[in-house]
Amino acid sequence: MVTSGWKVGTVTATRTQTPTGRSIDLAVPGWPGNVAGQHVDVRLTAPDGYRAVRSYSLASSGPGESIQLAVDRLPEGEVSPYLVDDLRPGDQLEFRGPLGGWFVWRPEQVENVQLIGGGSGVVPLVAMVRSHAAGGSAAKFRLLYSVRAPEDAFFADELAALANDTFELTWAYTRTVPAGWPTPPGRVNRELVERVTFAPSPNLMTFICGPTGFVEAVSNILVDTGHDPARVKTERFGGA
Repeated sequence: MVTSGWKVGTVTATRTQTPTGRSIDLAVPGWPGNVAGQHVDVRLTAPDGYRAVRSYSLASSGPGESIQLAVDRLPEGEVSPYLVDDLRPGDQLEFRGPLGGWFVWRPEQVENVQLIGGGSGVVPLVAMVRSHAAGGSAAKFRLLYSVRAPEDAFFADELAALANDTFELTWAYTRTVPAGWPTPPGRVNRELVERVTFAPSPNLMTFICGPTGFVEAVSNILVDTGHDPARVKTERFGGA
């Protein structure tokens, strides 16, 4: 499913997801479809010809000539401020993809899946959760989603609505918790990981996505508690 060359998509809708992030729906004639977990390169060109390219995960998957991105604004970013603040329905966006074939989940996979996301790193994991629900997969899914505060969660209502016997959702708040929340805010630590995630098993695949420090800390916890490093897949963004 990986193709080369640049495509042009037309924005059909945008939706605010967090104070600094939003989702972007695009119509893309000839889109070949994509697997949950894949991403695209987005290219912006300035009037003087300067170009900036950044990679963004797809929140959507499967067939059809439409895709969805979800982007968090970086204060010093060259691309994300435009995507979050300026892009409007009817605008066109240049991108390349779908890209990536390692950090992906396919509906025919039958092993249990542990998802761990930090901030906007949940986006490719949302694509996996959606694909799992759409295909009626019997595989057990769990998502541990860490955000600073409730308002910083992408697709919060949708994720909560999808929770059922085959998909468990656990929230971790690092700065502010909802009213009546039973525990104080704090970073994801070993105690939480061991309590809410699947135990090590050869019938388990784990996907972790988020800021570099978060991904490294969580993956180290998993390996230290007996998980097979070959079955812990990671994607990260930001500085070390």
